[in-house]
Amino acid sequence: MTSDKNDETAPLHSRLAVKIPADPDRADAVTSEIDKAAAEEGAGLAGLIEASPELRPFLVGVFSNSPFLKDLGLRDPARLARLLGEAPERSLEALIERLAQPAADEASLMTDLRKAKQEAALLIALADLGGVWQLETVTDSLATFADAALSAAVCFLLKEQHDRGKLKLADPDRPEHDSGYIVLGMGKYGAHELNYSSDIDLIVFFDPDRAPLADPDDAAQLFVRLTRRLVHILQERTGDGYVFRTDLRLRPDPGATAVALSVPAALHYYESLGQNWERAALIKARPAAGDIPAGEALLKDISPFVWRRSFDYATIADVHSIKRQIHAAKGHGRIAVAGHNIKLGRGGIREIEFFVQTQQLIAGGRNPELRGLQTLKMLAELHRAHWIDEATREELDEAYKFLRFVEHRLQMIHDEQTHTLPSGDEGLAPVARLAGFAALEEFKSGLRQRLERVQGHYAQLFENEPTLSGTLGNLVFTGDDDDPETLDTLSRLGYQRPQEVTRAIRAWHFGRYPATRSSRSRELLTELVPMILDALAHTENADVAFNAFDRFVSHLPAGVQIFSLLKSNPSLLGLLATIMGAAPKLAQTLTRRPRVLDAVLDPTFFGALPGADETHALLERSLAEARTYEDALDLARIFGQEQVFLVSVRVLTGTMSPSDAGNAYARIADVLVDELFKRAADAFAETHGQVPGGRVAVLALGKLGGGEMTAASDLDLILLYDHDPDADSSDGRKPLAPSQYYTRLTQRLVSALSAPTAEGTLYEVDFRLRPSGNAGPLATRLSSFEAYQAKDAWTWEHMALTRARAIGGDPDLQDRVGRIIGDVLSRERDRESLRTDVLEMRRRLEKEKGTKDIWDLKQVAGGLVDLEFIAQFVQLSHAHVHPEVLSANTETVLREASTCGLLDRTAAETLLPAARLYQALTQILRLAVDGAFNPEAAPKGVRDLLARAGDAPDFSRLEAELTDMQAAVRATFERVIGEV
Repeated sequence: MTSDKNDETAPLHSRLAVKIPADPDRADAVTSEIDKAAAEEGAGLAGLIEASPELRPFLVGVFSNSPFLKDLGLRDPARLARLLGEAPERSLEALIERLAQPAADEASLMTDLRKAKQEAALLIALADLGGVWQLETVTDSLATFADAALSAAVCFLLKEQHDRGKLKLADPDRPEHDSGYIVLGMGKYGAHELNYSSDIDLIVFFDPDRAPLADPDDAAQLFVRLTRRLVHILQERTGDGYVFRTDLRLRPDPGATAVALSVPAALHYYESLGQNWERAALIKARPAAGDIPAGEALLKDISPFVWRRSFDYATIADVHSIKRQIHAAKGHGRIAVAGHNIKLGRGGIREIEFFVQTQQLIAGGRNPELRGLQTLKMLAELHRAHWIDEATREELDEAYKFLRFVEHRLQMIHDEQTHTLPSGDEGLAPVARLAGFAALEEFKSGLRQRLERVQGHYAQLFENEPTLSGTLGNLVFTGDDDDPETLDTLSRLGYQRPQEVTRAIRAWHFGRYPATRSSRSRELLTELVPMILDALAHTENADVAFNAFDRFVSHLPAGVQIFSLLKSNPSLLGLLATIMGAAPKLAQTLTRRPRVLDAVLDPTFFGALPGADETHALLERSLAEARTYEDALDLARIFGQEQVFLVSVRVLTGTMSPSDAGNAYARIADVLVDELFKRAADAFAETHGQVPGGRVAVLALGKLGGGEMTAASDLDLILLYDHDPDADSSDGRKPLAPSQYYTRLTQRLVSALSAPTAEGTLYEVDFRLRPSGNAGPLATRLSSFEAYQAKDAWTWEHMALTRARAIGGDPDLQDRVGRIIGDVLSRERDRESLRTDVLEMRRRLEKEKGTKDIWDLKQVAGGLVDLEFIAQFVQLSHAHVHPEVLSANTETVLREASTCGLLDRTAAETLLPAARLYQALTQILRLAVDGAFNPEAAPKGVRDLLARAGDAPDFSRLEAELTDMQAAVRATFERVIGEV
């Protein structure tokens, strides 16, 4: 028999793997009843018992502890024998097939459904108790049967309305098809996690545009009446029992709406009046019967209501308050065993479900993988997405299975929809025995252990909220007058102008900003004030930081979300304070786009940076939600702003090197240019078609080309194209000549990258480095580009070309462009003529833009321009012999030149540290300030950041080292190239 236990085709009786201890007081009587039933039934049951020595004790254990299952089993011994003698999978399949047969009338349907429910209850209980099916199979089987029963009733009712002429079904043999009648399964039913004696939660809608109504004005009345009859068919108790108790109270505003609601009314409700608890409930919604495609379309339409892109801590507080109310109203405030509610009580099933669902609500808007219905699968997904660790997932997974295991056995005893354990040992004993425990104390200990484990994880996530009041001293901001003790507290904290602080906070309390107009946002902000003041006081200039925070609050369109987020993540406030105190420019970005804070909360933030492929995948996943080209532009801006902000925060906090930051900013720009070019080209082709044989390559130059971008860099681009020689126009409904086509396409790309939308802008774009500059066409044919670079380009244009890198378009054309550029840069040149050209250009730049300001890192003598000119001079002088010096990155060029002996050791020891220092300081300056940097006017926090980036003990030492370094770089420039 043991060989059959894992064989899904083997009969149920041969796969029993669990021993159920019998009730000692009833075992003998139940044994006699089983033997009597076997004798009356004939050879079937008796033969199974004789052939399987484990079967009789198993049945005695089950039936002595569960009066309900004993009644089901012995009421019809032939049915019992049939179920035990077949594979349970096949038995369920046959049962579902029988339900799919049309019923003659309503009475026959009700009888058939109730008898089927009896058989399903007995079959699933035996497979569950015998260890033949695990939890997921048990709950799925219960839900699958419910689907079949619900569908049978819906089909009968729809066909009946068709026969009466009220509906004109497209296919009367498939009544649900294109019926416009939508039955959503909710809760455990929706998630295929139905419990043994569960109600089924339904929401019923109808789509008047889909429904094949004979009289469109009859829609509401017809479908309401149909739904009421559906409920009657399922839950009316007859001599054969009932099928399912049915709950329709999860529909929109159940106290004021009919039992079936139109789709337009539902959409309007969810968009304007939907509650947070409804969002949580809709996580588990699925079309269970009726017009399944219509149900799927409805769920897609309300998906933005359920899944919000911003991390939604306000919702979590709301949902968690429901859980606290449950504990308060039902008395579930402490863990027990006797009398404990294993669903709603502390440490119970609901806490695991809330643990999962609330984190789904937080992150599911940004991660579609977290939008699943099932608790255990989403626990695993939360772990994969780094929201929980493996130990938490494992413990909650095991506890959930155990608690559901106990819940089913509790309900099997009398077929009661109960979750409350009996209050005495006598009542607990049958539950323990059905769970396989011979000793009651062992069952109690195991149950308590799981409940405490769940409570610990739940409390850690939700209930250990930070103490926000602190012990800072008196902080009173009510009324119109300043509280003297509050002013003293603020002064002691480090605020130089405490009256300005109190005046601003009173403005918050009076709701003078949009973000503080709701009572809830003011309550949250009031609770946060001590923590905000403390965090800002720890910056180098508390008043500057507070003023920046006040501007941040003043620009928020609403406050509940962001204040709830800060309350739930106190460490985020510390980061916010750092930004406000040390990076005024980044603070401005945050003030304009507070949504970018969401990205910092992702658990992977402090992990490894995503590579190019992963960044591309993240962008594609974000843009997949776009319904139009304009949506894509908005989503691209959101993505770009968030990703740039993430890199900026890493630079600011010292968790990323400046050179890595340059590459990271460039990687973000690479994928955005590539993806937006594809979108722009597709949209353009809808009107103008394609040029035969047309191909495009997008070329990056400057800081993007060199992977040395900052948070404020613009994009230097060139668009090159090629096409079939005989192509004279595109093939769309509005054809264009190739030159005009690619010029217009380039303009479309510029707009996609730089045009302001509702979500702001991405980059400023510069095409002036194209052949002939502004005098040449905006897009350049490859043959013209090649000829120009070979014959007509100035030396400075070849210098710019050293930083060229293809980042988008056709891969083959990109490769070809790369070879052309390599050939241009590798040709042998007259070194003295080159030296003359480079010097002439440097002198001209110094005349036009020269400065003595050491903080103009680019133009000052010995600054970035000198470094870049040295690198480019070395490349153009020696690439024909040393092609390894061809790189778009300045530091890489200098390092390779040193390795090849093209720069002597003294030059390398000067230039390489200078390249790293200039890059580090430039990154900080572009984050911190707009325009020229004035050290005397800059906040101390900015100066300290610069000192840290320059690896100097203080700012004055940094300035001295910077002055010396610029002098050394200029001296090297003059030694390598010549005097300026």
